[in-house]
Amino acid sequence: MLLIAIAYVIATLVEIFMLAQRKEEEIIINKNDALQTELKLLKSQINPHFLFNALNNIYALSAIDSGRTQKSISYLSDMLRYVLYECEQEIVPLYNEIDYIENYIKLFSLKSSKTYPITTLFSIENQDVQIVPMLLIPFLENALKHSNIEKITDTFIHIKLTASTNQIDFEIENSKPTTPVVTDAVGGIGIDNVKKRLAILYPERHKLEINETSQAFKVNLKLQLHD
Repeated sequence: MLLIAIAYVIATLVEIFMLAQRKEEEIIINKNDALQTELKLLKSQINPHFLFNALNNIYALSAIDSGRTQKSISYLSDMLRYVLYECEQEIVPLYNEIDYIENYIKLFSLKSSKTYPITTLFSIENQDVQIVPMLLIPFLENALKHSNIEKITDTFIHIKLTASTNQIDFEIENSKPTTPVVTDAVGGIGIDNVKKRLAILYPERHKLEINETSQAFKVNLKLQLHD
């Protein structure tokens, strides 16, 4: 009887353990499905806003200079190709993301015959470094939107990106106008979106710092690429 009782207890414990294991597997699967759904939702917010901004810029430019309008369409074509095709991948080469950022700045800069005070410094040690697409551009969008850069005088945007095999360091700083900038009613992707994507895609492998002074906004993002 004692042996039967022990065998029964052992069988019950094994059954409970297997049931708990199945439940844990279901939770993991459901969590992964939820994360993928969240990612698709967050990513879907990118393309419409990008297209709206780009077309707005080209529309404004068409009333000024038809020659520069043609250039802007060329930049837009390259950007759309990246967004519509390459951004479907989970990760992309970092230099593709840099090309997108540079084209974005070129497209924006064509709106004026003056030179906008925007500086960039890219230092990439390893050309094979990869990153989640469209992760950095919201910071540039916010800087362009809130720096009053079109005023030219007493404004600036400084972008610095360095990458090694294991880490990406991104820094962007923009001037802060003394009076709030009047912006269009359509909002940007927003920092909240970026934070959610970072939490899902680089959990425990990123550090985001946003600092504000009376003269400037500054963002520092560090990504650890490997555990």
